[in-house]
Amino acid sequence: AAFISIQAFPALLDLPQDLEVSAVSCGSRHTAVVTRGGELYTWGWGKYGQLGHGNNISSDQARRVEHLVAEGLRAEEVVCGPWTTYVRV
Repeated sequence: AAFISIQAFPALLDLPQDLEVSAVSCGSRHTAVVTRGGELYTWGWGKYGQLGHGNNISSDQARRVEHLVAEGLRAEEVVCGPWTTYVRV
């Protein structure tokens, strides 16, 4: 099982390629951001598939949701619930 750190305070996060964030949302144990280019990145606890990577693997590193890219979809807005993530494309 992967170790996922839980931080009760703000922390800097390095996104790939110095991407500009246009929206962010936090769930109970995961976070999602939408970039100005319409990409979605998620990280945190993924037990219920809420990270959108097609599995239930957790990650401390922000990862791009490749399914949206493969489908040619542009993320416009994201809202995280306690164990869910909703994306408007």
